[in-house]
Amino acid sequence: MDRDINLDRIDLEPPPPEAEPERQFYFMEQCRRWVKRRSEELGRPLFACTVTFGCQMNARDSEKLLGILREIGYEETSDEHADLVLYNTCTVRENANKRVYGRLGYLNTIKKKNPDMIIALCGCMMQETEVVEKIRKSYRFVDLIFGTHNIFKLAELLYRRFTEGRMVTDIWNSADAIVEDLPVERKYPFKSGVNIMFGCDNFCSYCIVPYVRGRERSRRPEDILAEIRRLAADGVVEVMLLGQNVNSYGKNLPEPATFSQLLRRVNEIEGIRRIRFMTSHPKDLSDELIEAMKDCGKVCRHLHLPVQSGSSRILKEMNRRYTKEQYLELVDRLRAAIPDISLTTDIIVGFPGETEEDFLETMDVVERVRYDSAFTFIYSKRTGTPAARMENQVPEDVVKDRFDRLLKRIQEISAEVCGRDLHTVQEVLAEEPDDHMDGYMTGRLGNNTIVHFPGDASLTGRIVNVYLEESRGFYYMGRMVPEEKT
Repeated sequence: MDRDINLDRIDLEPPPPEAEPERQFYFMEQCRRWVKRRSEELGRPLFACTVTFGCQMNARDSEKLLGILREIGYEETSDEHADLVLYNTCTVRENANKRVYGRLGYLNTIKKKNPDMIIALCGCMMQETEVVEKIRKSYRFVDLIFGTHNIFKLAELLYRRFTEGRMVTDIWNSADAIVEDLPVERKYPFKSGVNIMFGCDNFCSYCIVPYVRGRERSRRPEDILAEIRRLAADGVVEVMLLGQNVNSYGKNLPEPATFSQLLRRVNEIEGIRRIRFMTSHPKDLSDELIEAMKDCGKVCRHLHLPVQSGSSRILKEMNRRYTKEQYLELVDRLRAAIPDISLTTDIIVGFPGETEEDFLETMDVVERVRYDSAFTFIYSKRTGTPAARMENQVPEDVVKDRFDRLLKRIQEISAEVCGRDLHTVQEVLAEEPDDHMDGYMTGRLGNNTIVHFPGDASLTGRIVNVYLEESRGFYYMGRMVPEEKT
């Protein structure tokens, strides 16, 4: 939990406070009493299932939503036959929307057998007007709909659903305030995402994120640092600084700050051993930030730097605001400053108007950069974006052929690149017992490569020295070695 609160001290006699987060604490206590009464009637606890679609930002949002649900008395379950099921949705690609609609059909069959079940939807997909109208019309069994800007209001909206007994819809088109000081139920006790900003001002022509997440809003450095100090005191050793474009952090603060300045201050926090961040937009990645990454020993030597396309012509159509040559020059500067840096990327295949020549430019970037890994996507038309109205949409069979060729080459390069630390001792953050091998642990190097090594659950959350004995393309097999005494 990001803040210690005692709901027993909440006075429910006066009207709810106007100020946040005190207002939400008031409704948490209201909900807690309702949940307790209902639990007593049923003679068992109430269970809540949260399902997350999408990015790390959504994953972090879901930790906050689950924290609120736990605070008001729900017990967590992965079974969708629960008293409350909450989908935190994504809408970056059309398939994400289709998955949610399909899952809702399944939930409807469950709810028919349990009419008291509560179904809640939130996240990016709910910021699309046509989606909300479709759900209100065709999925009337849904109880609660809210978006990305007001997830902190979960308790207040739930209380309305408890007391009004009908569908509650609360969608904000934008938000100025940032309400972060609420319960959080972290997935991992030893690592955590930390939101440093929300929204995006880039308006890439294919991307719906600025429309559903809103304009950029940065948190105050003091609030971010205070949260990370609390996490460190709670045993967290690795933090991931999150934002749609962390490189533009601080531009809209009353007292402007830069991401590199923030990074240096986080690096000074005692107890934190590793710092990661994403996502970085190439157009905003400054030499100042490269120097900070080089100087800060806790910053992982890994950078996710989406290229999207290798064609300068397509990049212009995408409104990415850099050229192929500028991107490659940036990679050269990064590797000159940090020779052992691991680079990963995002690539879109089949953007409207993409020719074979454009695609070969992308393949050329892949050959020259030699990424550790890449997330490859087939272009997905998103209604409301400029790209959706473009002519020359690429035929499906052509896109699939290019996608397969790209993926094959990326996997070949990745298998070669990821073995570069073979037969060396590296620090590994032990994350969890291995799913497939008894007596083994799974962990990650600073460059994000997975390592499997003999060990037990007592190692979870520790950073240990591991000798990398065998490279299997995308991961290592290793063995622990004693730490050197100083």
